[in-house]
Amino acid sequence: MSNLDNLQEHKTSNLEKEIQLDFKKDMSYGDYLHLEKILSSQHRLSDHHDEMLFIIIHQTSELWMKLILHEMNAAIECIKRNDLEPSFKMLSRVSRIQQQLIQSWSVLSTLTPAEYMQFRDKLGHSSGFQSYQNRLIEFALGNKNAHTLAVYQHQPELYARLVESLHAPSIYDAAISALVAHGLSVDEKALNRDWSQNYEPNASVEEAWLHVYRNTDQYWDLYELAEKLVDIGNQQQLWRFNHMTTVERIIGHKMGTGGSSGVTYLKRVLDQQFFPELLSLRTKL
Repeated sequence: MSNLDNLQEHKTSNLEKEIQLDFKKDMSYGDYLHLEKILSSQHRLSDHHDEMLFIIIHQTSELWMKLILHEMNAAIECIKRNDLEPSFKMLSRVSRIQQQLIQSWSVLSTLTPAEYMQFRDKLGHSSGFQSYQNRLIEFALGNKNAHTLAVYQHQPELYARLVESLHAPSIYDAAISALVAHGLSVDEKALNRDWSQNYEPNASVEEAWLHVYRNTDQYWDLYELAEKLVDIGNQQQLWRFNHMTTVERIIGHKMGTGGSSGVTYLKRVLDQQFFPELLSLRTKL
């Protein structure tokens, strides 16, 4: 018996006997996760070492965004049914995922300006602005903008999905309907409106949320829903802020690859707040 065979036999003898070793006919870990497809999807367009970092950060972010949409859409349906409790777990998970996305900017920030410029031209006009999943997340949170859909017109099925999301109630619209389902009074114009437009603050909605916060024992589930929304809204703002500062660190105030003004555009995005009454009521408590 060769030394290699002896080594292999020694390694095998240290394993628990019940561990499955033969996968000629059974599904393996890699099979279940389709790892071959995932791990072979990193195609550098340059020979620069750091382009791999750039690709993987963005691919991983898109996977996390897919999970956010999975949880967020399910939470919206729960809230629409006035079945609030299951949505709390989903929204807590969204918040944790957002923390992962926020942390990813610190990894990308290890890319220096000089390193990025070695392969930036290979991106052409591709840009994070074109991330349709991030657009769907923003729509679900209530930041609606029909003009952003033009970049998806070359993909009819995707474009139709985005248009549908644009015209669907956001999670905040669903939460406002939940206020009414619990017997609180809200103006009709805040309930039946054009969902494709950004939500405008409404005094009756603020008053309803104030009543919830002043009577938490009576409206605990609505109170918990409100705090979950504030949490994911804050996390989304942190993600936006870290995005802006990372871009500023790497490219300064250069124009973005997709044609935007870069950092200047990202700073304007930070002004777009979520769930306005849940923020303004805090000065009145």
